[in-house]
Amino acid sequence: QVELVESGGDSVQAGGSLRLSCVASEYTWNGYCMFWFRQAPGREREEIASINIDRENSATYADFVKGRFTVDKDNAKNTVYLQMNSLKPEDTATYRCGALQGLCTDYNSGDEMDYWGKGTLVTISS
Repeated sequence: QVELVESGGDSVQAGGSLRLSCVASEYTWNGYCMFWFRQAPGREREEIASINIDRENSATYADFVKGRFTVDKDNAKNTVYLQMNSLKPEDTATYRCGALQGLCTDYNSGDEMDYWGKGTLVTISS
């Protein structure tokens, strides 16, 4: 069983930045694709970004965050990060990380994650 724990959520003003972290309890997490999702009240869950743990330069992004958000990883710390810049009020949501065994390229929208974190709340004020 892999436990994922997010942190870094906060309340900031529009234009600000936050860096979210997702730490995996599993000491060996090779072979997983890690995802960041978000869900705002009354809205459907959105996939934000993904990254393969054991491949370099594999990050992908949803169009609505390209150029503003960056996902990266520190395998030594079993941690995936989401750097969020130029935040907007519409970025307000609970952000969750998910882990899916396999390559990110094998993921189809709607596939269920193998593991989920509980989420961290991001609130952006105008």
